[in-house]
Amino acid sequence: MSLSLFLIQMLNGLQLGVLLFMLSAGLTLVFGIMNFVNLAHGSLYMMGAYFAAAAYARTDSFIIAALVGIVGSAALGFAIERIVAARLYARDHLDHVLATFGLILFFNELARTVWGASPYYMNVPQALSGTINLLGISYSAYRFAIIVVGLLVALGCYLLINKTRVGMLIRAGSSNPTIVAALGVNIKLLNAAIFALGAALAGVAGLMSGPILSVQPGMGEPILITAMIVIVIGGIGSVRGAFYSALIVGVIDTAGRAFLPMILREFLDRSTAQAAGPALASMLICIFMAAVLALKPQGLFPVKNQ
Repeated sequence: MSLSLFLIQMLNGLQLGVLLFMLSAGLTLVFGIMNFVNLAHGSLYMMGAYFAAAAYARTDSFIIAALVGIVGSAALGFAIERIVAARLYARDHLDHVLATFGLILFFNELARTVWGASPYYMNVPQALSGTINLLGISYSAYRFAIIVVGLLVALGCYLLINKTRVGMLIRAGSSNPTIVAALGVNIKLLNAAIFALGAALAGVAGLMSGPILSVQPGMGEPILITAMIVIVIGGIGSVRGAFYSALIVGVIDTAGRAFLPMILREFLDRSTAQAAGPALASMLICIFMAAVLALKPQGLFPVKNQ
């Protein structure tokens, strides 16, 4: 195994990690802070990708596609919070699961009706279609842009949650919404804003993944499962934990898919090794989660450590 291959796969793992963070950060805000189980978060990721891809196909402008994808996802999240989630906060998690599972089915059928069942493709922007020299290797400029955007989103989330009045209200509202409301804060509007922010982050993830993945109905469910694993490993409600655990999960998954088939070829035939490698890589993530929960049931970075 060459050093360049190892570095490329580590960068790919970092790229997957920041994508997972952009998705899991929004899920952490809604699930960890508002105590609402939103299974439809993956659908917001899917709809953000569709909004961006459709806008890009019409305008051939990635900037316009980004605005449409992010604003459209945020608006959709705001509408879901007002119409569905706001009526369910006082009810148990089973009701949250049933309602948002219904939203998954609705948005999947909506995507099939509007855009068709076939994959919908979004081209890489011309300015980012080449490669850059990074650590002595040639690496995709667009994948590097995903890493940069993900790190900027992480910085923005940190500053918002820890350094602004809005972040203070978010933290206070998660601890005691009754007292916050008594102090004159519109807690309903705050909850809607948090939900919309989470949806916007999912839209950013959908936008950035559109050119490297096929945009299709149901694309949000597999990555939603991985995002939930990320927030469990990092600590439910911890944005910092979501960031670090997303990077860890991204590297484990990418390294496993890249290197396990090579290792298994020493013991199995090529076709079996190629099939077993990705499956074992997915298992490694679950094994890592089980090990973390066995040693630290609250996750690696629980909220009290933020």
